[in-house]
Amino acid sequence: MDPVASITWIVLFVLTTVTVTGLVGRMGWSAPVALVAVGGIVSFVPGIPQVTVEPDLILYGILPPLLFAAAIRTSVIDVRARRDSILLLSVGLVAFTVVTVGFATYLLVPAITLAAAFAFAAVVAPTDAIAVTAIAGRLGLPRRVVTILEGESLLNDATALVALNASIAAIVSVVTPADIAIEFVVAVLAGVAIGFGVGWLVSLVRAQLHSPVLDTSLILVTPFATFLLAELVHGSGVLAVVVAGLYMGFRAPSVASAEARVAERVNWKTIQFLLENAVFLFIGLNLSGILAGAVRTGPGVWQTVVICLGILLVLVVSRFAWVMATTLLYRKGPQRLRERSWAWGNGIAVSSAGVRGVVTLAAVFLLPPETPEREYLQFLAFVVVVASLIGGLALPWIIRRLHLPRPSRMQELTERRLLMAEARRAGLRTLDDEVTASDEPRIVELLRTEAGFLGETLELYGPDASIPQLESKLRLRRAMLEAERGAVLLARREGRYQEPAIVAALQAIDAEETALRAQYPRAE
Repeated sequence: MDPVASITWIVLFVLTTVTVTGLVGRMGWSAPVALVAVGGIVSFVPGIPQVTVEPDLILYGILPPLLFAAAIRTSVIDVRARRDSILLLSVGLVAFTVVTVGFATYLLVPAITLAAAFAFAAVVAPTDAIAVTAIAGRLGLPRRVVTILEGESLLNDATALVALNASIAAIVSVVTPADIAIEFVVAVLAGVAIGFGVGWLVSLVRAQLHSPVLDTSLILVTPFATFLLAELVHGSGVLAVVVAGLYMGFRAPSVASAEARVAERVNWKTIQFLLENAVFLFIGLNLSGILAGAVRTGPGVWQTVVICLGILLVLVVSRFAWVMATTLLYRKGPQRLRERSWAWGNGIAVSSAGVRGVVTLAAVFLLPPETPEREYLQFLAFVVVVASLIGGLALPWIIRRLHLPRPSRMQELTERRLLMAEARRAGLRTLDDEVTASDEPRIVELLRTEAGFLGETLELYGPDASIPQLESKLRLRRAMLEAERGAVLLARREGRYQEPAIVAALQAIDAEETALRAQYPRAE
């Protein structure tokens, strides 16, 4: 494909992704399902070429930023607090799924090798971090369940792709179980070491940078550099990227400026949004080719239906059985586990959140050409993702029927008030220490008044956990800022000031409005 055609496709991808996601979001529909549907319909339009992507581009160009974007926003504290539950799901459940779905695929799909079946099982094993997070946030699940689901969906990507690499090695060469075990251990240890090393080094460099542009530039190349370095030493690039993202997200408040952190959040949310949804659209555009390959190499329509239903059934039952067994272990096991047990309803919620997504869609294209029934396995992976996305639409209904306790908004606001009170006292003590005779008394008094206002209003919650005083301040100040921005734009149109002064004034107004939104998010 020539450069102009490539750029044209990229522009069309972005425009379609933004348009479809925006429209279905207003209607409350699932954006991934809609994008796959739109891409699938377009793929059957005569004259539309099939969009192909090299597997290495997916492995080195798409997965690292996707995983890093999810990791850098994940709380290390929450993951550490629930590490045993998360590991049981992100490692134990993935291994269990690879075995059960692998053997089921081997028995159901004709002319397939066991290595290829395990590779396919590794492809469909990980859940989708973005879909799970979106569902959890919308439904108001208990904090513990949300933490477990987010931690599982992040770390199981790394486990599944390590298992996929081992299965691919068995497809393209002759290996023994000992070779696979050694390769797995080396990949994990090297990946973790590289991830921590890169995270520590980049954090050290960020502490010396005073330019948000330089900081952003460094962060944008970090996942790619981490992945390449880990793969160079035969480690798991995926695991290295996840570890580096977790470490850097935890260290960011200590080493990066406020401007750099704000830019970081916006940049990675944008990158994740575009890549995640573009992959769904890309898979939809490949639907006609995937179906043609499945028809050409598959065993027939009715046998394909049986195979799809069988794999989906094993996938669902495997997750339910593992999570329920884990719940039983926590409730009936040793005292240390019983102290950390969760309710059966929580276990059902976790079992039901088995949505597959972008990692499965991307990973299936990593299967080498030597894979038996490769096109047919790609079709089966497509069916698994679409079926799980459609099944995920029923998750809100399941959660409501479980009557799980929702997070306490009042408790969260109380904790925030207490924390802000501690921070306010520290700020006032520092103000007392830093004030000099040359400081304008009115400025000092203004700072004290602002700190006092924040402390007083945080104690005056409304019956719906709102804060009326803060809402009034936000409403009035935002109206003032809009008027100030309008006055500056009027002055620009009239040509009464030079452009540098206009730009500086607009930036100051934007900065205050951004700070106001961040300081009082509840009042939005």
